[in-house]
Amino acid sequence: MIEVCIALFLLTFGVLAMMSLQPTAWRVSGRSDYLGRASGILLAQLQETEAKIMNPNIAIPAGGGSTVYASGQGTPKQGDAAFTVNTTITDLGNSTWRVTVRVTWPGNAAGISESLNVARQEYFRQ
Repeated sequence: MIEVCIALFLLTFGVLAMMSLQPTAWRVSGRSDYLGRASGILLAQLQETEAKIMNPNIAIPAGGGSTVYASGQGTPKQGDAAFTVNTTITDLGNSTWRVTVRVTWPGNAAGISESLNVARQEYFRQ
């Protein structure tokens, strides 16, 4: 009988310990989802800006900010997450520019950012 009581106590203790980890798991899962979506948006913005700068027939785009939704639509859908994308383009001289993209979202004002140096490429002329 004592062995059964000890087993039930240990089982109860284990279940309660697992339940206490649940809020942390939800928080980490949500953060991971936002980071994954933000990194995809960041990469797409870097690639788009790089392609525009590399083509000598296209004027250097102006930097600036915009709002991008996780659904990829122009207007938010129900439950959609909004990301703020800020792009800065700095002229480094000698037909070279530095593109810096920062993606933030509600609850994370620091967000993630990445920089890329881009030069005009004559063989990209269309």
